[in-house]
Amino acid sequence: MEGILVPILISLGAFLMVFGLRYLENKERMAMIERGIDPGNRKKTNPAGALKWGLLFVGVGSGLLLAMIFTQYIFVNMDEDNQVPVYFGLIFIGGGLGLLRSYTLTKKEAAEEKHTEKQSVY
Repeated sequence: MEGILVPILISLGAFLMVFGLRYLENKERMAMIERGIDPGNRKKTNPAGALKWGLLFVGVGSGLLLAMIFTQYIFVNMDEDNQVPVYFGLIFIGGGLGLLRSYTLTKKEAAEEKHTEKQSVY
């Protein structure tokens, strides 16, 4: 009985969460209309945030893959207790490299926008 209860509760919880979010979004839009605010003028999402998270997860995944390769083929005689720091180290190195790459891409894009903005003013 308990084995079937978990998927049912997870499905029910996911449905209720989506329903609740849609309900609150509709309530917010109605309140904006009542106050005379155009609900279409909502703040757009920042694509740089998605880039940051995407590169972070790519870096973490690469770190995990490298850690697995290192522990399987390079550190063959290492016992499992000593493999844990290798995994954590490479996960954080990969994640950090992903965030650094995100920073450089965002900085480069901002500099290009500033440069094109200067050219269009004059």
